[in-house]
Amino acid sequence: MQRLDGKVALVTGAGRGLGWGIARALGQAGAQVCLTDINPDELDRALADMRGDGSQVMARLLDVAGREDFQATVDAVVATWGRLDILVHNAIYMPLVRFDDMSPDLWQRQLDVSLGGLYNATYAAWDVMKAQGGGHIIGIASGSSVRGYKEEVAYCTAKHAQEGFIKALALEAAAFAIALNSIGPGRTIKPTRLTWAELDALPSEEKAQWADPVALGEAFVWLAAQPPTRFSGLRFDAGPIVDTIAAEGFDFAVTPEKVTLYVDDFVARQQWQADHHE
Repeated sequence: MQRLDGKVALVTGAGRGLGWGIARALGQAGAQVCLTDINPDELDRALADMRGDGSQVMARLLDVAGREDFQATVDAVVATWGRLDILVHNAIYMPLVRFDDMSPDLWQRQLDVSLGGLYNATYAAWDVMKAQGGGHIIGIASGSSVRGYKEEVAYCTAKHAQEGFIKALALEAAAFAIALNSIGPGRTIKPTRLTWAELDALPSEEKAQWADPVALGEAFVWLAAQPPTRFSGLRFDAGPIVDTIAAEGFDFAVTPEKVTLYVDDFVARQQWQADHHE
Protein backbone atom coordinates (compact mmCIF):
# COMPACT_ATOMS: atom_id res chain seq x y z
CA MET A 1 0.00 0.00 0.00
CA GLN A 2 1.30 3.43 -0.95
CA ARG A 3 1.38 6.42 1.41
CA LEU A 4 -1.53 8.29 -0.19
CA ASP A 5 -3.71 5.46 -1.49
CA GLY A 6 -7.35 6.57 -1.48
CA LYS A 7 -6.45 10.26 -1.26
CA VAL A 8 -7.42 12.86 -3.87
CA ALA A 9 -5.23 15.89 -4.60
CA LEU A 10 -5.45 19.05 -6.69
CA VAL A 11 -2.31 21.01 -7.60
CA THR A 12 -2.38 24.45 -9.21
CA GLY A 13 0.41 25.65 -11.46
CA ALA A 14 1.26 22.00 -12.16
CA GLY A 15 2.37 22.45 -15.76
CA ARG A 16 6.04 22.86 -14.95
CA GLY A 17 8.59 23.45 -12.22
CA LEU A 18 7.82 22.84 -8.57
CA GLY A 19 4.10 22.29 -9.16
CA TRP A 20 4.90 19.57 -11.72
CA GLY A 21 7.22 17.92 -9.22
CA ILE A 22 4.68 18.09 -6.39
CA ALA A 23 1.96 16.58 -8.57
CA ARG A 24 4.19 13.75 -9.76
CA ALA A 25 5.33 12.94 -6.22
CA LEU A 26 1.75 12.85 -4.97
CA GLY A 27 0.74 10.60 -7.85
CA GLN A 28 3.69 8.27 -7.31
CA ALA A 29 2.62 8.00 -3.65
CA GLY A 30 -0.78 6.69 -4.74
CA ALA A 31 -2.96 9.82 -4.74
CA GLN A 32 -5.41 10.55 -7.52
CA VAL A 33 -4.29 13.94 -8.82
CA CYS A 34 -5.98 16.77 -10.69
CA LEU A 35 -3.43 18.92 -12.49
CA THR A 36 -4.34 22.52 -13.23
CA ASP A 37 -2.50 25.19 -15.17
CA ILE A 38 -3.23 28.21 -17.34
CA ASN A 39 -0.94 26.99 -20.16
CA PRO A 40 -2.52 24.16 -22.20
CA ASP A 41 0.72 22.93 -23.79
CA GLU A 42 2.54 22.62 -20.49
CA LEU A 43 -0.51 21.04 -18.88
CA ASP A 44 -0.56 18.41 -21.65
CA ARG A 45 3.11 17.63 -21.05
CA ALA A 46 2.58 17.24 -17.31
CA LEU A 47 -0.43 15.02 -17.95
CA ALA A 48 1.63 12.80 -20.24
CA ASP A 49 4.42 12.56 -17.65
CA MET A 50 2.01 11.46 -14.94
CA ARG A 51 0.30 8.95 -17.18
CA GLY A 52 3.76 7.60 -17.91
CA ASP A 53 4.23 7.15 -14.15
CA GLY A 54 1.04 5.10 -14.06
CA SER A 55 -0.71 7.69 -11.87
CA GLN A 56 -4.46 8.22 -11.77
CA VAL A 57 -4.69 11.75 -13.13
CA MET A 58 -6.99 14.32 -14.68
CA ALA A 59 -6.21 17.80 -15.98
CA ARG A 60 -8.12 21.08 -16.10
CA LEU A 61 -7.21 24.44 -17.57
CA LEU A 62 -7.57 26.95 -14.76
CA ASP A 63 -6.89 30.60 -14.10
CA VAL A 64 -6.75 30.52 -10.30
CA ALA A 65 -7.83 34.16 -10.11
CA GLY A 66 -11.33 33.15 -11.24
CA ARG A 67 -13.37 32.05 -8.22
CA GLU A 68 -16.21 30.48 -10.24
CA ASP A 69 -13.74 28.59 -12.45
CA PHE A 70 -11.93 27.31 -9.37
CA GLN A 71 -15.21 26.15 -7.87
CA ALA A 72 -16.08 24.35 -11.10
CA THR A 73 -12.71 22.59 -11.01
CA VAL A 74 -13.17 21.40 -7.44
CA ASP A 75 -16.71 20.29 -8.28
CA ALA A 76 -15.36 18.27 -11.22
CA VAL A 77 -12.78 16.57 -9.00
CA VAL A 78 -15.41 15.63 -6.44
CA ALA A 79 -17.79 14.43 -9.16
CA THR A 80 -15.03 12.20 -10.54
CA TRP A 81 -13.38 10.86 -7.39
CA GLY A 82 -15.85 11.64 -4.61
CA ARG A 83 -13.66 13.76 -2.37
CA LEU A 84 -10.73 16.20 -2.12
CA ASP A 85 -8.11 15.58 0.55
CA ILE A 86 -5.13 17.66 -0.54
CA LEU A 87 -5.10 21.05 -2.27
CA VAL A 88 -1.73 22.59 -3.12
CA HIS A 89 -1.81 26.18 -4.37
CA ASN A 90 1.44 26.53 -6.29
CA ALA A 91 0.41 28.86 -9.15
CA ILE A 92 2.05 32.29 -9.21
CA TYR A 93 2.47 35.22 -11.57
CA MET A 94 5.87 36.78 -10.97
CA PRO A 95 7.16 39.34 -13.47
CA LEU A 96 10.21 41.19 -12.12
CA VAL A 97 9.13 44.83 -12.22
CA ARG A 98 10.36 47.94 -10.47
CA PHE A 99 7.66 49.97 -8.76
CA ASP A 100 8.06 52.83 -11.25
CA ASP A 101 6.97 50.44 -14.01
CA MET A 102 4.20 48.63 -12.13
CA SER A 103 0.74 49.54 -13.38
CA PRO A 104 -2.29 49.09 -11.11
CA ASP A 105 -3.44 46.24 -13.37
CA LEU A 106 -0.10 44.42 -13.06
CA TRP A 107 -0.10 44.90 -9.28
CA GLN A 108 -3.62 43.51 -9.02
CA ARG A 109 -2.95 40.56 -11.29
CA GLN A 110 -0.04 39.39 -9.15
CA LEU A 111 -2.13 39.62 -5.99
CA ASP A 112 -5.11 37.93 -7.67
CA VAL A 113 -3.04 34.89 -8.66
CA SER A 114 -0.88 34.42 -5.57
CA LEU A 115 -3.11 35.57 -2.72
CA GLY A 116 -6.48 35.52 -4.44
CA GLY A 117 -5.71 32.05 -5.76
CA LEU A 118 -5.16 30.76 -2.23
CA TYR A 119 -8.45 32.29 -1.13
CA ASN A 120 -10.27 30.83 -4.15
CA ALA A 121 -8.72 27.42 -3.50
CA THR A 122 -9.78 27.46 0.13
CA TYR A 123 -13.25 28.81 -0.61
CA ALA A 124 -13.86 26.12 -3.23
CA ALA A 125 -12.61 23.26 -1.07
CA TRP A 126 -13.93 24.41 2.31
CA ASP A 127 -17.38 22.81 2.36
CA VAL A 128 -16.12 19.62 0.73
CA MET A 129 -13.39 19.18 3.35
CA LYS A 130 -15.75 20.04 6.20
CA ALA A 131 -18.29 17.48 5.02
CA GLN A 132 -15.74 14.68 4.64
CA GLY A 133 -14.11 15.35 8.02
CA GLY A 134 -10.95 17.22 7.10
CA GLY A 135 -8.18 17.79 4.59
CA HIS A 136 -4.95 19.61 3.81
CA ILE A 137 -4.60 23.03 2.15
CA ILE A 138 -0.97 23.83 1.38
CA GLY A 139 0.52 27.09 0.11
CA ILE A 140 4.01 27.67 -1.23
CA ALA A 141 6.41 29.69 0.90
CA SER A 142 9.74 31.19 -0.16
CA GLY A 143 12.36 33.65 0.95
CA SER A 144 9.94 36.32 -0.27
CA SER A 145 7.56 35.21 2.49
CA VAL A 146 9.94 36.66 5.11
CA ARG A 147 12.16 39.14 3.26
CA GLY A 148 11.85 41.86 0.64
CA TYR A 149 13.53 41.95 -2.78
CA LYS A 150 13.90 44.59 -5.45
CA GLU A 151 11.51 44.19 -8.39
CA GLU A 152 9.30 41.87 -6.29
CA VAL A 153 7.08 44.33 -4.42
CA ALA A 154 3.81 42.67 -5.41
CA TYR A 155 5.20 39.13 -5.11
CA CYS A 156 6.67 39.73 -1.65
CA THR A 157 3.43 41.39 -0.56
CA ALA A 158 1.40 38.39 -1.70
CA LYS A 159 3.77 35.86 -0.12
CA HIS A 160 3.75 37.67 3.23
CA ALA A 161 -0.05 37.87 3.04
CA GLN A 162 -0.36 34.14 2.29
CA GLU A 163 1.40 33.38 5.56
CA GLY A 164 -1.01 35.65 7.43
CA PHE A 165 -3.96 33.91 5.78
CA ILE A 166 -2.62 30.50 6.75
CA LYS A 167 -1.83 31.43 10.36
CA ALA A 168 -5.20 33.06 10.97
CA LEU A 169 -7.49 30.62 9.19
CA ALA A 170 -5.73 27.64 10.76
CA LEU A 171 -7.32 28.67 14.06
CA GLU A 172 -10.83 28.51 12.61
CA ALA A 173 -10.18 25.45 10.45
CA ALA A 174 -8.99 23.32 13.38
CA ALA A 175 -12.60 22.72 14.41
CA PHE A 176 -13.15 20.92 11.10
CA ALA A 177 -9.82 19.03 10.98
CA ILE A 178 -8.71 21.15 8.02
CA ALA A 179 -4.98 21.86 8.13
CA LEU A 180 -3.51 24.96 6.51
CA ASN A 181 0.26 25.08 6.11
CA SER A 182 2.91 26.30 3.70
CA ILE A 183 6.03 24.61 2.40
CA GLY A 184 9.01 26.42 0.91
CA PRO A 185 11.41 24.66 -1.44
CA GLY A 186 14.33 24.97 0.97
CA ARG A 187 16.61 24.49 -2.02
CA THR A 188 17.57 26.44 -5.12
CA ILE A 189 14.96 25.62 -7.77
CA LYS A 190 14.54 26.42 -11.44
CA PRO A 191 13.46 30.03 -12.04
CA THR A 192 9.68 30.08 -12.37
CA ARG A 193 9.80 32.03 -15.63
CA LEU A 194 11.61 29.25 -17.54
CA THR A 195 9.33 27.29 -19.85
CA TRP A 196 9.88 23.63 -20.72
CA ALA A 197 11.30 24.63 -24.09
CA GLU A 198 13.77 27.03 -22.49
CA LEU A 199 14.74 24.47 -19.86
CA ASP A 200 15.27 21.71 -22.41
CA ALA A 201 17.63 23.99 -24.37
CA LEU A 202 19.94 24.60 -21.41
CA PRO A 203 23.18 22.63 -20.96
CA SER A 204 23.00 19.85 -18.38
CA GLU A 205 25.61 21.48 -16.15
CA GLU A 206 23.43 24.56 -15.78
CA LYS A 207 20.35 22.50 -14.97
CA ALA A 208 22.31 20.52 -12.39
CA GLN A 209 22.42 23.55 -10.07
CA TRP A 210 18.67 23.26 -9.42
CA ALA A 211 17.01 20.78 -7.10
CA ASP A 212 14.86 18.02 -8.59
CA PRO A 213 11.25 19.17 -8.09
CA VAL A 214 9.95 15.59 -7.88
CA ALA A 215 12.39 14.88 -5.06
CA LEU A 216 11.22 18.02 -3.25
CA GLY A 217 7.67 16.83 -3.80
CA GLU A 218 8.33 14.05 -1.30
CA ALA A 219 8.03 16.68 1.43
CA PHE A 220 4.49 17.42 0.28
CA VAL A 221 3.73 13.70 0.36
CA TRP A 222 5.03 13.58 3.94
CA LEU A 223 2.89 16.50 5.10
CA ALA A 224 -0.21 15.25 3.27
CA ALA A 225 0.23 11.83 4.91
CA GLN A 226 0.01 13.36 8.40
CA PRO A 227 -3.36 13.54 10.17
CA PRO A 228 -4.62 17.08 9.48
CA THR A 229 -5.04 17.59 13.21
CA ARG A 230 -1.28 17.19 13.78
CA PHE A 231 0.15 20.34 12.17
CA SER A 232 -1.56 23.57 11.10
CA GLY A 233 -0.67 27.23 10.73
CA LEU A 234 2.99 26.37 10.14
CA ARG A 235 5.69 26.98 7.54
CA PHE A 236 7.75 23.96 6.51
CA ASP A 237 10.64 23.64 4.03
CA ALA A 238 11.03 20.76 1.62
CA GLY A 239 14.82 20.56 1.65
CA PRO A 240 15.23 19.68 5.33
CA ILE A 241 12.25 17.30 5.23
CA VAL A 242 13.65 15.39 2.26
CA ASP A 243 17.08 15.20 3.93
CA THR A 244 15.52 13.91 7.15
CA ILE A 245 13.48 11.26 5.32
CA ALA A 246 16.68 10.09 3.60
CA ALA A 247 18.52 9.88 6.92
CA GLU A 248 15.80 8.61 9.27
CA GLY A 249 12.94 7.26 7.17
CA PHE A 250 9.46 8.55 6.40
CA ASP A 251 8.13 8.21 9.95
CA PHE A 252 10.86 10.25 11.63
CA ALA A 253 10.46 11.94 15.02
CA VAL A 254 9.64 15.56 14.20
CA THR A 255 11.66 18.44 15.62
CA PRO A 256 11.64 21.94 14.09
CA GLU A 257 15.21 21.63 12.82
CA LYS A 258 14.21 18.63 10.71
CA VAL A 259 11.29 20.27 8.91
CA THR A 260 12.05 23.97 8.42
CA LEU A 261 14.78 26.52 7.79
CA TYR A 262 12.99 29.01 10.06
CA VAL A 263 13.10 27.26 13.43
CA ASP A 264 12.28 30.21 15.68
CA ASP A 265 9.26 31.13 13.57
CA PHE A 266 8.06 27.52 13.56
CA VAL A 267 8.29 27.26 17.34
CA ALA A 268 6.52 30.59 17.82
CA ARG A 269 3.71 29.55 15.47
CA GLN A 270 3.29 26.21 17.24
CA GLN A 271 2.96 28.00 20.57
CA TRP A 272 0.49 30.55 19.19
CA GLN A 273 -1.66 27.82 17.67
CA ALA A 274 -1.63 25.88 20.94
CA ASP A 275 -2.49 28.96 23.01
CA HIS A 276 -5.36 30.05 20.75
CA HIS A 277 -6.83 26.69 19.80
CA GLU A 278 -10.54 26.65 20.58
